[in-house]
Amino acid sequence: MKWLAILFSLLIILIIVLADMGALPHFLQVWKDLPYGDKAGHFILYGILTLLVDLALFRSLSKRSRKWLVLTSGLILALLIGLEEFSQQYFADRTFSLMDLAASYLGVIFFSWLALRIARLDPSNEI
Repeated sequence: MKWLAILFSLLIILIIVLADMGALPHFLQVWKDLPYGDKAGHFILYGILTLLVDLALFRSLSKRSRKWLVLTSGLILALLIGLEEFSQQYFADRTFSLMDLAASYLGVIFFSWLALRIARLDPSNEI
């Protein structure tokens, strides 16, 4: 699970760098051009990242409170996401958007809740 979270983080970093350079692949550009596609992308990408990070933390730090882990990882991700969104105003091909930031934060919140639900449903308690 840890490696999946790391690989997905690298994928998001790649997407951010390509977007900053104005070099998004066509299939991502099409997604962005859909009505609210950009907002859905923020919600889904950052949400999945949150889920993978939370599940990896549950497994790695099994003695810690899951709620504490979700809160801590969510706050750290929220800070990093906010910094990335804020940095967009310094790139010609990017624009800062409170709606994008809100969609990202909603993804973090929803998928944090989902991670807690998945962990509670796991009878083996190995997540």
